Amino acid sequence: MNLFRLGGDLAHLVSIFILLQKITANKSAAGISIKTQILYSIVYVTRYIDVFTKWISLYTFVMKLIFIASSFYTVWLMHNTYKSTQNPQIDTFKIRYLIGGSIIMAAIFNHKLTFNELVWSFSIWLESVAILPQLFMLQRTGEAENITVHYIFALGIYRALYIPNWVYRWIFDQYFDYIATVAGIIQTLIYSDFFYVYYQRVMKGKKFELPQ
Repeated sequence: MNLFRLGGDLAHLVSIFILLQKITANKSAAGISIKTQILYSIVYVTRYIDVFTKWISLYTFVMKLIFIASSFYTVWLMHNTYKSTQNPQIDTFKIRYLIGGSIIMAAIFNHKLTFNELVWSFSIWLESVAILPQLFMLQRTGEAENITVHYIFALGIYRALYIPNWVYRWIFDQYFDYIATVAGIIQTLIYSDFFYVYYQRVMKGKKFELPQ
């Protein structure tokens, strides 16, 4: 455990709070991709499939439960309570390709051919691209509420902070996981254009709008 890991986990929790606050306070899921939320639910279930069988620490156990429960709760809210506030004609990204691609990547790049290792690898590759349906929605609409982009920004910072965490562990713990590192770099690069627009618009007090 180090400050980069703690900072990443904190940014992740903040992103969850912002998302749920946006949905419940506005009583609307407009602008949020349910497909991205479904992908994150799959990510957390497959990554933390050992939540009740492998004990690491109380911190890890609680965090696993929070991520799984909050992701399913978000999908439930969007699919039931606030389903009428969504526009399925905008949220049209074909997530089956992301899931299929992640299965292939997990089959090729894994640490061991066991069930737990394969589903862990699958979750890592899937998380690296899970935000694409949400970014695709932004691309189609060209704009979004600031609270929505704050959620995406916090989620991106969470993954970006894990890169120096891996560097730290490599230097001080002699631990290096090439799968998590490569997938994390890919995910951060996917966010790069968003980060740039966020800085140019939202950080300067303007509404988030993609350049024409």
